[in-house]
Amino acid sequence: MAFDQIWRSPAFPMWLTLAAAGFFALILLITLLRAEKSVANGALTVITLLAIAIAVAATARAYGPAGEAAPTEARTQAAFTASLPALSCLDDLAGDAVAAGCEKALFGAPDAAATAVSYTAARIDRLTALGDAATAEKSLTSDMKVLRKALERDRYGLVAHVLIARDGCTQFDCATFRSLTDQQQVAANMSSHLYDTLVARYAPTWNTPAMAAPPMPATGALAGLPPSMPTGKPTNAEFPSASSTPPVSIMNPEPPTAATRQAAPAANAA
Repeated sequence: MAFDQIWRSPAFPMWLTLAAAGFFALILLITLLRAEKSVANGALTVITLLAIAIAVAATARAYGPAGEAAPTEARTQAAFTASLPALSCLDDLAGDAVAAGCEKALFGAPDAAATAVSYTAARIDRLTALGDAATAEKSLTSDMKVLRKALERDRYGLVAHVLIARDGCTQFDCATFRSLTDQQQVAANMSSHLYDTLVARYAPTWNTPAMAAPPMPATGALAGLPPSMPTGKPTNAEFPSASSTPPVSIMNPEPPTAATRQAAPAANAA
């Protein structure tokens, strides 16, 4: 188990390179100090064999099942999620309330449903590539445990649909079940055809054109303005013209008004 962890470690190539470099330096130092022909030939032979061994180990690790497959699968998953962010709902980590809202995002359009099916098929392949559940448990990472649990949950029936349509599985016989620790929900979704039910529920809305929002009436737009702000509407008020307004000069005293004429006799009588 310890050797397997070291072999799969991302730092393994770096430590292997450092160890080889140190060994080569030691051999080179010995060769320079002892300039005998036999020693030099032996050192070159050892260096050549070690270089071949390191190249073989690096190649086996790069092209083995745990080497290049994981980065490729990670890039594929990232590409799927970028094309349809709702695919993150399939990890079943956000909770029941969010998952219920994700249903419309996954089945609200035909291209979204097709992408979800392809994404689920790729996730199934990732899990089954590790072998049966007992074998995979020895080297299963936390991400793969989350993936297996989400596939077993099969909230939207996508796993059941892929196994039926692509692999020809039934609820009683399916090779993929050996990679799961609990296949009861997947088998139940096969029996109830949950995926087909959800597609039938949302398919009538796929070709329905989106309804445009009704235009806001002018009165509604002006109702939110404060009373002091002009509305721009024309007014029917009548204003006096310039010819009807008497001339006023600041040099002449202001003529008395009716109120001042009535107040003057009252003051004289007093």
